[in-house]
Amino acid sequence: MNKTLFSSATCEWSTPQEVFDELDAEFHFTLDPCSTHENAKCEKHYTKEQDGLTQDWTGETVFCNPPYGRDMPKWIKKCAEHNGVAVMLIPARTDTAAFHDYIYGKAEIRFIRGRLKFGGSKNSAPFPSMIVVFKEVRA
Repeated sequence: MNKTLFSSATCEWSTPQEVFDELDAEFHFTLDPCSTHENAKCEKHYTKEQDGLTQDWTGETVFCNPPYGRDMPKWIKKCAEHNGVAVMLIPARTDTAAFHDYIYGKAEIRFIRGRLKFGGSKNSAPFPSMIVVFKEVRA
């Protein structure tokens, strides 16, 4: 069993390629704001050291699989406030304040059937996942 899935040993999980490809065909992403150079899904991307939370996303179509840790609500807020399209792959934690404050009733939610396998892991994640689509803010 992949013990790191159940621990806080890492908060960076590589998006399954087939999940990204299906979403990219629909949205045509231009920015992956929270990745490593090795697992980036877009040519334009920011690493932890570059801190995508502090970068300007203006004009970008964003794919965001944020670190699954304490800063996740900050990523959800940033995506929700982005004046463009931002699509997130996150755990389906419908009991959290961030879900109710930024997602529920404000974004499109696509629940994923079953459990994903992240980062080439042989085992499925111990949590369900969802796709959250924030659309452009229009005046």
